[in-house]
Amino acid sequence: MNQIDGLIALGIVLIAAVMMAVFAFLAQRSPFHFRDIASFRQIRRAVSMVVEDGSRLHISLGRGSLLTPFGAVALAGLSMLRQLGETTSLSDRPPISTTGDPVINLLAQETLRTAQEAVDRDKAFDATQGRITGMTPFSYVAGAMPYIRDDQVSTNVLIGNYGVEVALLAEAAEREGAAVIAASDYLPAQAVLFVATPSPLIGEELFAAGAYQQAGNFHSASLRVQDIFRWVIIVAILIGILLKLVNLL
Repeated sequence: MNQIDGLIALGIVLIAAVMMAVFAFLAQRSPFHFRDIASFRQIRRAVSMVVEDGSRLHISLGRGSLLTPFGAVALAGLSMLRQLGETTSLSDRPPISTTGDPVINLLAQETLRTAQEAVDRDKAFDATQGRITGMTPFSYVAGAMPYIRDDQVSTNVLIGNYGVEVALLAEAAEREGAAVIAASDYLPAQAVLFVATPSPLIGEELFAAGAYQQAGNFHSASLRVQDIFRWVIIVAILIGILLKLVNLL
C-alpha cells in the first residue's frame, strides 16, 4: 500500500510539473491576470516610498527551516526577498533581512548579494545585511526588534514561519510608525496578524508572492496549477458526498 501511495504522489508531482511548464510557456505569450490583493498593492507602494525617502526595508523570514515542513514558506519568503531586494538595493540604505535559521540566513545573504549585483555590480556587498537574530521563537523576535527601532526602517515585510510571538514584531513596527506587511503559515499567527496588522496575507496568499511581484512565469504558472488542483479536490469531495448519499460508497 505504501508503494502505491508513493507512485500516486509521484504521478501527481509529474502532472503538476508538466502543467507548470505548459502554463509558463503560455504566460510568455499572454500574461495571466490575477485578482487584486491589497497587501501586495501596499507592498509596492511602501517599497516605492523606501526608495524615495532614503529609509530602509526590513524583511523578516521567520524561523522556518528547509529541512522541515516549514521549508515552503521559507522559499516563498526568499522569493519575496529577491524581488524587493533588487528594487531597494539602490536606496541610500540597503535592505536588511533577519532570520532564525542558519541555513535560511546564508540563503538570505546570497539572495541579497544577487539582488544587489543585478542593479549595481561595482558596489561591494555587505554581508551583515542578512542577520540571524535568535534560534528560539522569542529570542529571534527579541533580536529582530532593535533593527525595527534603530535602523531607520520604514517598511517591514514579515513573511515566514512564526508563532504568536510575531505580534511583538508587529507592535514594535507600529510604535515606530513603520508600514507592516505580514504573512505566516501558522494559523494562530495568522489570527494574531489579522488583528495586529492592517492587511495581512491570509492562507495560501503568501505562496502567491512570487507571481504578484513578477518573479517569473513559473510563479504565475504555479498559481494556475494550484487553482486547477483546488477545483479537482472540490469536485472529488462533492462526488464522494453524492456517492455516500446514495449508498454507493
